[in-house]
Amino acid sequence: MVYDLGRALEDFRASLFNQFRSSEGAKHQQQHICGPAIALSFNFLVAVGIIFMNKMVLQTVQFKFPILLTLIHYVVSWFLMAILKAFSFLPAAPSSKSTRLSTLFTLGFVMSLSTGFANVSLKYNSIGFYQMAKIAVTPSIVLAEFVLYRKKVSFAKALALTMVSIGVAVATVTDLQFHVFGACVALAWIVPSAVNKILWSRLQQQENWTALSLMWKTTPITLIFLAAMLPCLDPPGVLSFDWNFSNSMVIFASAILGFLLQWSGALALGATSAISHVVLGQFKTCVLLLGNYYLFGSNPGKISICGAFTAIAGMSVYTYLNMRQQSNKPSPRQAPFCQNLNLAKKMAAPMMDIMGPNLSN
Repeated sequence: MVYDLGRALEDFRASLFNQFRSSEGAKHQQQHICGPAIALSFNFLVAVGIIFMNKMVLQTVQFKFPILLTLIHYVVSWFLMAILKAFSFLPAAPSSKSTRLSTLFTLGFVMSLSTGFANVSLKYNSIGFYQMAKIAVTPSIVLAEFVLYRKKVSFAKALALTMVSIGVAVATVTDLQFHVFGACVALAWIVPSAVNKILWSRLQQQENWTALSLMWKTTPITLIFLAAMLPCLDPPGVLSFDWNFSNSMVIFASAILGFLLQWSGALALGATSAISHVVLGQFKTCVLLLGNYYLFGSNPGKISICGAFTAIAGMSVYTYLNMRQQSNKPSPRQAPFCQNLNLAKKMAAPMMDIMGPNLSN
């Protein structure tokens, strides 16, 4: 009996330890600390901040090398994660048997294309054409999830997403000037961006990956492909750039925000879905447009203002439909509690066996 009690105590202690050191425990901790609202808010704030920081890098500092800037972002991210790993703060990753190496390789590859092509597109095309390409990501995700996983979107959600896309198009697509090369890059960016978001969301939700552990595994692959893209897509002259202290600090600050953007985006994708993350990005665009109008007196025009409000109304409907769907599902946080409750019962069983005869006397 005493042996059984000791074994039950050891199982209970191991369960608590696994919640912090195993991939399953790390995932449950991420879900507990960073729910959908926190993850989306975190990603929204960082995304707005990096827009102004990158504008400073490209316009004030005159750093005209988008692929190199992306490469610097990922190098700094990898270095920060290496520090976390050295101090044992990096969450544990699932076993190599749970996720195929080809899946991680694909994620690292499409991530390099997604981030690299987005910066190149922004350099060569107007903001309007860039936003049009971003709008095309939403139907691409819906189509890819149906083809790959037979995942369907309800008719009500499809209407809400259509309303969002039309509203964002009316609000932002006022200038469709583009470069032929830039247009090709923008079109090539759509599919990798959709696949990137789908894989980030699916690996976290179904295979016990956390945001940081997945970033740690895929960042080296992304760095290799970004380095290969560097001579093809960046202009010459990087060595002649004025790498003084002020310029270097601005680029480094952009890289820190780049790490936070990647992390917060991964958290948001793990907590919600690929489509919800795209809708968040479109919400950010509308908020920036309306904020410039109400706070700084810019005048995008009545049509753009109406388009922004239409998009936000569609986002509100889509969010409501998602919340109603989530409320009908059992919370995944109940799983570790139930496991610990079963272990507690195992602990109590041998104690009851010991105390039972005494109670009967």
